[in-house]
Amino acid sequence: MRFGLSIFLTVLLFNCKAQNTVSTGKPSGIESVIATRPKLVVGIVIDQMRYDYLTRFYEKYGTDGFKRLVNDGFNCKNNHYNYIPTYTGPGHASIYTGTTPKNHGVIANNWYDKFEKETVYCAGDPNVLAVGTDSEYERMSPHRMKTTTFGDENRLFTQSKGKTIGVSIKDRGAILPAGHAANGAFWFRGREEGNFITSTYYMNELPQWVQDFNSSDVAESYLKVWNTLYAIESYTESGSDLNTFEAGFNGKDTATFPYDLAALKDENAGFDIIKASPYGNSIVADFAIAALDGEQLGHDAITDVLTVSFSSTDYIGHNFGVNSKEIQDTYLRLDQDLARLFNALDTKVGVGEYTVFLTSDHGAIDVPGYLQSVKIPSGYFDGRAFSSQLNTFMLQQFNASDLIENISNNQLFLNKEKLDSLNIELDEVQNALVNELINYKAIDKVFSAEAMQTSNYTKGIEALLQNGYHQKRSGDILYVYDPAVISYPKTGSTHGSGLSYDTHVPLLFYGQGIKKGSTLVKTEITDIAPTISALLGIGFPNGATGQVLEFVVD
Repeated sequence: MRFGLSIFLTVLLFNCKAQNTVSTGKPSGIESVIATRPKLVVGIVIDQMRYDYLTRFYEKYGTDGFKRLVNDGFNCKNNHYNYIPTYTGPGHASIYTGTTPKNHGVIANNWYDKFEKETVYCAGDPNVLAVGTDSEYERMSPHRMKTTTFGDENRLFTQSKGKTIGVSIKDRGAILPAGHAANGAFWFRGREEGNFITSTYYMNELPQWVQDFNSSDVAESYLKVWNTLYAIESYTESGSDLNTFEAGFNGKDTATFPYDLAALKDENAGFDIIKASPYGNSIVADFAIAALDGEQLGHDAITDVLTVSFSSTDYIGHNFGVNSKEIQDTYLRLDQDLARLFNALDTKVGVGEYTVFLTSDHGAIDVPGYLQSVKIPSGYFDGRAFSSQLNTFMLQQFNASDLIENISNNQLFLNKEKLDSLNIELDEVQNALVNELINYKAIDKVFSAEAMQTSNYTKGIEALLQNGYHQKRSGDILYVYDPAVISYPKTGSTHGSGLSYDTHVPLLFYGQGIKKGSTLVKTEITDIAPTISALLGIGFPNGATGQVLEFVVD
């Protein structure tokens, strides 16, 4: 009897100690894991940011933006995309789902739907309506993305108590990261409106804080002169301001500083001109900071998720190219916007109470015209000549000119019904096209859908193509250009390949649960979502194929 009483008193004493430990803020065991979850995870994607923008402009960055993440966080210096194509839609989906287009199904920004027989948009959804605008072009949702994001998994884990909010200039930059179960995704409607909007997928009217933001005329304040932040002579990390490699804006004879956005807006789609200036990033930072209070993000112990995509870097890169003064100025200004955001997080969520990662959805190639001027092999692919040559071949080889249904995203889609009616075998046409296309100028590699489905590639461009190949959505033939060859106008630049200028992007982690340091070990974009999921102690996104970066997590 005395022995049983002794056990009872021991257990009681242990429980009292445990309760005291919790009440004094010193949890142990599983309680420690829960207690150390950040109040807020902030995922930052900088559209079209090559890794070398981090190092090339480093000395001119301030101490509180990029350098804060590099010096006080963890820098994965050898981070790459592991699939083709490196576009915005697939990039944002892959970052947050932890897998590639092979599984999440977002195979491009736009792609040809073999079943609907039409081109579809990655975030387009005719079954919803826009909210905050009457435009028919803003009917958007994540319904084409097949797998969950880590934000979705956090919503499931917290019984929907943890919020997820997505913010971007681009609809797809807000919607795909936020995921399926998000509380809201907001993007910028330019043209004659200049407002942040959403769709009925999320809500039937804009929250009051969004209405207040829109009515504050913040967008109007950014219709101003864009000049260099510092003396243009100090921008020694970029090329000359006046050159033949940049497009510029309608209504201005040269692509040179300064740019009077208010004077140019009428010839450049109204408020859309803000998107193509550094002030597009500034208004996204403004809106993200407003969302912290408006949605009460990070205000309690249940983890929330905020996804922020800065898209103006992409618009400016397409317009002016990798080596432009405009790109350098944009990143120096973005550095200041990041500092504003981080300072707001310190104030509103608390120092050490949040976790941030920063990456990009793809890189970009230098303007081929510029590369040619410095004797680097590069060039342009003539899509019209390619289509004409291909039709001639099909007519000669199969006595039919309509066997190819669509050409897009470096893929050919064959007309299966026509093949059946002519009793032509699919693999016969695929093999003939592979053997024909490999002889075309500026085409480096060609693969059939059969090869993608029956082979197991583990390295090289072949493996990247396979990771981007979705059996129900991708085409019958996939082809790859020569290095530094693009199908694009002669001014400005683009992306999409599996080469390092498109695949090598920053990956920085910072904040609660993150070690300080760096690595040259190769990491992949699909590793981000599993790493954040492990940090939070939640289920991984349901299609995740990436690995947890153990050396990042403290």
